[in-house]
Amino acid sequence: MPTLFSPSEILETIRMVQAENLDIRTVTLGISLRDCATGDLKETCRRIYDKVTRAAARLVPVAEEVEARFGIPIVNKRIAVTPIALVGEPSGATDYAPLAAALDKAAAEVGVNFIGGFSALVHKGFTTGDRALFGSLPRALASTERVCASVNVATTKAGLNMDAVRELGQIIKETAQLTADRGGLGCAKLVVFCNAPEDNPFMAGAFHGVGEAEFALNVGVSGPGVVLAAVRQHPEADLGTIAAVIKNTAFKVTRMGELVGREVSQRLGVPFGIVDLSLAPTTAQGDSVAEILEALGLERCGACGTTAALALLNDAVKKGGAMASSYVGGLSGAFIPVSEDSGMIRAVKEGALTLAKLEAMTAVCSVGLDMFAVPGDTPAEVIAALIADEAAIGMINKKTTAVRVIPAPGKKPGDTVEFGGLLGRAPVMPVNTFSPAAFVTRGGRIPAPLMALGN
Repeated sequence: MPTLFSPSEILETIRMVQAENLDIRTVTLGISLRDCATGDLKETCRRIYDKVTRAAARLVPVAEEVEARFGIPIVNKRIAVTPIALVGEPSGATDYAPLAAALDKAAAEVGVNFIGGFSALVHKGFTTGDRALFGSLPRALASTERVCASVNVATTKAGLNMDAVRELGQIIKETAQLTADRGGLGCAKLVVFCNAPEDNPFMAGAFHGVGEAEFALNVGVSGPGVVLAAVRQHPEADLGTIAAVIKNTAFKVTRMGELVGREVSQRLGVPFGIVDLSLAPTTAQGDSVAEILEALGLERCGACGTTAALALLNDAVKKGGAMASSYVGGLSGAFIPVSEDSGMIRAVKEGALTLAKLEAMTAVCSVGLDMFAVPGDTPAEVIAALIADEAAIGMINKKTTAVRVIPAPGKKPGDTVEFGGLLGRAPVMPVNTFSPAAFVTRGGRIPAPLMALGN
């Protein structure tokens, strides 16, 4: 059914784009690589390169055509593929770095800035392919420019794989050291999930899940600036009214995202997947989730009341977005990455936002502890325990949570590590220094939670 827009709605959208940083944050083409798996690693690499470059050859030019037609910026054009642990396993290889190199080369060829899916799903245990991917992660992330990785370590139904969590603490430390000359940047391309969605279009955690079709075009909208402007227009409104204002704004943003996504998918000749409703901030002034929370009445993000304000924001965005699209998925909520949000950066520097408060906020938002830096000498066991805490929040609350942490080599609390571009800059946050080592080294799997007696 065609979507009709009134002249006033079109003018409103133009204002949002020009003055309030409205954009389509990403169009992400999902590609199944299951038919690329062979018993020979070199042949698998060749098939991966050929299929990705063939399927995504027109992604960037088509997205640019749609940008020009509607006048709406599409900031990123990206690719997500089948978790590589599944694709590489039949080869019997123990080093998957060549698979990462093939993905990197294909991504460069078609002109996308990131390709996600160097991933494994190990929430219930390891296969030989998962083991090979784990062993390859630090070198793959350090030696490639565009490849992003993710690992799902827990689900609400399977529990939490603490063996995987313990190893990831070491892997993150090693990755940081291998990319020390870039502030530990390799860690910014690795996300550890609980309840990972299979259709998430956002990096670094995007992969093309095993339940997905051969191809799918997923869209991630942005819009913190638009929501911020709407909230600021109602300084005296009660919170019920503000929730309705945010809901209406999210409806408009999502409808624009679906319009653009369907146009791109039609021109590419691939099925439309989902719209991810996430509010994705940038370091630009006025494009900050933290500033929205402060506009709701908090002196600074991180103050008491921040979790409640974020819960209101997240729920209103979901309600408005769900009304605008029949196919909503991915992460869908408010992102709170420290390094990518100017308001979060300021709040950390001023001492208003601590790691403990950030963790509490993740109980009501869409992702988790995202893009934050800790001292470079933080022990691997502490990083593992930090991941376990965040995964437990997702497991118990039946939601997606994730961790993307950078132990910045040579940095200490109060320092800042620069990543540039959308990845921004991260003030190094202090971490609780009491040791969880004995707990982490127990290993095993924390059992899935009881679903009855919820409380």
